[in-house]
Amino acid sequence: MTAQLKSTSQGQTLVLTLSDPSLRNALGPEMYAAGIEALNVAETNPEIRSVILTGEGAHFCAGGNLNRLLGNRDKPREVQAQSIEGLHSWMEAIRTFPKPIIAAVEGAAAGAGFSLVLMCDLIVAARDSVFVMAYSSIGLSADGGGSWSLAQALPRQLASELLMLGERIGAERLQELGIVNRVVESGNALEQALQLAERINARAPNAMSSVKELLNDAGTHHLTAHLAQERDHFVNNLHHANAGIGIRAFLNKEKPIYK
Repeated sequence: MTAQLKSTSQGQTLVLTLSDPSLRNALGPEMYAAGIEALNVAETNPEIRSVILTGEGAHFCAGGNLNRLLGNRDKPREVQAQSIEGLHSWMEAIRTFPKPIIAAVEGAAAGAGFSLVLMCDLIVAARDSVFVMAYSSIGLSADGGGSWSLAQALPRQLASELLMLGERIGAERLQELGIVNRVVESGNALEQALQLAERINARAPNAMSSVKELLNDAGTHHLTAHLAQERDHFVNNLHHANAGIGIRAFLNKEKPIYK
């Protein structure tokens, strides 16, 4: 079976499914390109307000295809470099995508699969799911922004442990550390992610986009610059039609219907 990225819509949520169950949804250049294309289409579709990323079958994603990586050792270094650039372009597309992206994780999320999960805005994980930065176990270092994401989210010593020792970590522990948002029973990750997406979809899309941009930029901003950015977003959102809808609905104790 050829690896592919399946795309389906459920209401205002686009569900992207990594699909290569025989290889535990291992990633490759075709998947990266499909992921970027899907997000480009979703960005311009006003009917889509959120995206869920999940895996087909028992696992989320095993990371890179090891046979492909082994074969790349006999090719010019540029071959693997270009492949990683494709992965990184997809990761940047996820992080800068102006709508919320939720990871729904069952089973294993290993290597670049773990990096992919970490790049999402929210994470719903099955209680028995397992996350592992498996790179060092095969003599490699991280890609896909895995080291960046863990360094942003965790103390250096814990990030070092995960990256250097390649130890497995469970969903409940990641929730304790503030990385996983919801832990659910096995088989329910996608359903719970869809429910979370519905709550997001009911809020003003322009405000959700502002939240994501502000969070993305907070790590590189000095306070003064970030306060200025918050001011500009607030003013723009106040003068957006959705602020009028939201404020009036709140005052009248009604449910807002945002555009």
